[in-house]
Parts: sequence; structure tokens; C-alpha cells
Amino acid sequence: MDNNYVFQYWEAIENGAVTVGKWIRTIYKILVDGLKSGKWDFDGDKANKAINFIENFCHHSEGRNDLLKLELWQKAIVSAIFGIMDKKTGYRQFREVFIVVARKNGKTLFAAAIAAYMTYIDGEYGAKVYFLAPKLDQADLVYDAFYQIVQADDELESITKKRRSDIYIKEFNTSVKKIAFNSKKSDGFNPQMVVNDEMEAWPGDQGLKQYEVMTSALGARKQPLIMSISTAGYINDGIYDELMRRSTSFLKGNSKETRILPFIYMIDNLEAWDTIEELKKSNPNLGVSVSEEFYLEQIEIAKTSLSKKVEFMTKYCNIKQNSSVAWLDYWDVMKAVNEDIKITLEEYRGCYCVGGIDLSRTTDLTAASIVIWKNGKWNVITKFYMPKKRYEIAVNEDNVPYNIYREKGFLEISGENQVDYKDVYKWFIDLVKVYKIRPLKIGYDRYMAGYLIDDLKMAGFQVDDVYQGTNLTPILHQFEGDLKDGKYNLGDNTLLASHLLNVAVEINMNDSRMKPVKIEKRMRIDGAMSVFDALTMVSKYHNEIGKKLLNISKETA
Repeated sequence: MDNNYVFQYWEAIENGAVTVGKWIRTIYKILVDGLKSGKWDFDGDKANKAINFIENFCHHSEGRNDLLKLELWQKAIVSAIFGIMDKKTGYRQFREVFIVVARKNGKTLFAAAIAAYMTYIDGEYGAKVYFLAPKLDQADLVYDAFYQIVQADDELESITKKRRSDIYIKEFNTSVKKIAFNSKKSDGFNPQMVVNDEMEAWPGDQGLKQYEVMTSALGARKQPLIMSISTAGYINDGIYDELMRRSTSFLKGNSKETRILPFIYMIDNLEAWDTIEELKKSNPNLGVSVSEEFYLEQIEIAKTSLSKKVEFMTKYCNIKQNSSVAWLDYWDVMKAVNEDIKITLEEYRGCYCVGGIDLSRTTDLTAASIVIWKNGKWNVITKFYMPKKRYEIAVNEDNVPYNIYREKGFLEISGENQVDYKDVYKWFIDLVKVYKIRPLKIGYDRYMAGYLIDDLKMAGFQVDDVYQGTNLTPILHQFEGDLKDGKYNLGDNTLLASHLLNVAVEINMNDSRMKPVKIEKRMRIDGAMSVFDALTMVSKYHNEIGKKLLNISKETA
């Protein structure tokens, strides 16, 4: 334990010596449990080698030039990156590091120091280290900090040549370069390390594509590292949001990822944003690199106007105005699943229900759900539809067992290149004609209605459109609460369960309203949205249909 700063930091968290938020507590619980159980190995020599290099070779570059002395939280991060090993390969376990920390906590110098270790000591001959930003001048911050570290040490400088376009170490055939976005070109990238600075400012789709380019280029190295450092920001649906959703999904236990390592320093209690104790959660260097007096002054300024408060919350509390995080806990969802018990329509013969439909574009899934109250629970039956051409690709490329879901009856092939909505129509017709199950209302996504809705209306179904935005906030709150209370039964439909686990929520910090979104763009949430459409009908028309939905027979009434 004396040789492991991951354990030391966890002990400090547990005994209250340091104050951290829920996400930091969670990641260290995961790391400590994984090391204690033998899931991963720990190489204390490699972890301490990195720490010793930073503290003996890396100097401060602004306002002072003494050697960098890492705080416990920084030593723990370095130890986690360089000391936790894959048991099978013996190489580093984690390849994607995401560090979210408030302004003035030394993250630029910290990133530059880690990059220096990767450049000079890590041992990869012919390494390529990149500092990446949307524009070259934006990449200068960490790149310049890196070069100032080199210049401040005679030994490092003696083997280093500053060239026009890069920094070159001939002895290792290693180059260090700052680059700007060029997501169309990935040829030539073979990075040992990529440092992404201030990712909150990376523009939406362009940033997502560039990140994908760099991560896909990591495959040629044995233990590469892509490190993203950021504060919270203002850009929505960019790479910051996606990494935040992926990270929180991993932290909640919803993700199958094994290579991502998130350190998210942010406050928990929004009401206590103006207290030093809460600010410690987003500012681990509080009292070290920045004094309490500074934050107290900034708090008073923030109280003078809404815009200044928003800026303070974003930059010092690490709370985005529209925060985007994973939503449901894995075990809450899986509590509603029983893979040994299949829900059949026959079980609900003669019942009233509500329906929901999430209609697809050409390549997406279409999902149709009915929700039935019976035996003290909301019982959910969901049917998925996918066009044949998309299915053939998905089975081979999506790493999702659609063939198994098809065998179990959750998924039906429909149409060639796009879903034939007549199959969805037939499903609802059969509910009524074959099983006497009567949907009192059917909700649907207003943006993809198509002719299906007209056909359902002609057949006598009562349908209503649903705007899938922040208006769903009360539905989401109710669903989450009922799920935690064990009031949902999904049967053995693990495809629906996966869609629920793929849901993240964007939370507006002004009014706490929530909007459901995907954790990643490639993930599917169609099944979840069809359930929310159905539940909207319960809420909106409760006075009209509430009694019938209880499914109380005349005999028991």
C-alpha cells in the first residue's frame, strides 16, 4: 500500500482527509476493487518511475521555475495510468484518459509533464506524440509548456532539437508535434500519445470525427495513450459531451468498455456551489495552486449577475449549463429483467394497455412497445424491426447479437432497405384481434410519423404525437423512481434493457429539465423512446384512461 498512490488516495477519500465528488469516489472504488480482486495487476515500479521523472525533471513554466511536486490526487492519476496492467498482456490497462478539472488546477502543466515522460522514458522507439486542437495556436498551450519543461532541464535539452514543425529526439527517433484538425486525413498518424487540450471548446461534429481519427490510429502501438483534459464548457453534442456520457456510463457499471479511465472532478450539490467545501470537489488543488481567498472573491462576483454565475458554475464547479451524463444504473435496469422468464402476449389477454412507437429512419431500428399494469408492475413488451440490408451489416459489424434477438422473437426483419411500417401496423392489429389486448392510447415520435399513423387512425386506434424533448422530464423521473422500486418487468428482453442503458440525459442546470439522448451516436435507444412515448400517454390522459389501465376485472372490483 505504501507503494501505491491509488490506495493512498482512496484511503484519504474514505477517512475524509480529502473531499471529492461522487464520480471521483466511484472511479477509485472501481480501481481499488479491481486491484484487490486481482482483475488487474499493479506495477509499483512503473508507476513510481513516472512520478519520479516528473518530480525530478519537470519544472514549472509560468511565474516560477522550480521542480514540479505532484499532489496526492495527481500521483494517484499517474499511478493509475502507468501502474495498472492488463493481466494477459502485461501492458497498460487504460488507453483513453479523460481528466475533467476546474480552471487553475494545473492541468496544462500536468498534461505536459505526462507527455514528457511518454516522450523520454516510456521506452517506445520511434514514438510520435501529438498535441491536438481545432487550430494550431490553440494547441500551443500544452505544446509550449512541454518545450519549456525540456528547456529547463539540461539533460533533456541536450538530446532534443527544436525543428520548424516539431520537436525531435534523435536518440529515440521520437517526434513531438502540435497539429490542427484534419479529420479527413488519418494517413501517417501512428501516435504513441495524443494530448487533447480544452476539449469543451472542440466544435461538435468536427471534434467527434477528429477524435475518432486519432483513436483509430492508436491500434499500431502496444500501449498507446490518448489523454483528454478539459473544464466544462458551453458547446453541446460535441466530443466533451460524448466522453462525459461514455465515462459516466462506465462509472455506473453500464458499459462494457475496459480501456477508458475517467477522472471527473465536479461538484455534486448545485445548491452549495458557493461554499468552499463543495468547491473542493471540482478543484483538487484548492489551497495549493489557488487560495481560498481567490474563490471567495469569485463567488461574490458570481452573485452579482446570472451570466457571471453561469460562468463560475462552468469554469470552477465544472457544471455545464446543459450537463450530459449517463442516466440509469445497470443494476436497476437488470432488476427488471429475468432472462429465464419470457413475457408472452397470451399472459395479458383481455388487458388494457398504452402503446408507444419510435419510428426509424432508413438504417435505424423501429421499436413498438406496449405497457400493461398487472400484478403490481408495469409489464413492457417491445418489438423491434430492422430492414434486411441493415440487418446483414449489423450482425457482422455492430458487435450486437441481432441474430440472437431475432431467434428470441424480439427482432423482426422488415423490408429490404427500410422498415415496412405495415409490419408494425399488423402487430398492433394482432394485439386486438388475436389477444384482445386493447391499447387505449398510442404515442409516437412526431418527427417520423409516416403513413403508419394514418393507417392506425383508420383502424380505430387513438394516437397522439410526442415531442421527445425536455417535456419528457416528469416521465423520466417517474420511470427512474418506479424502476428503482422494482415496479417494472421487462421479461427476458435484453435488447430493450440495452437500449435503456444506452440513454443519457442532458440536464439544464437552470431548471433541471431533462432530455433523453444517446450515450454515443452509434448507440440505439429506440426501444427506450418507444416506452417513454407510451408512458407519456399514461400521464397525459390519466383522467380518461387511468381506471381502465388498472385492469381490475368486474369480479375482483
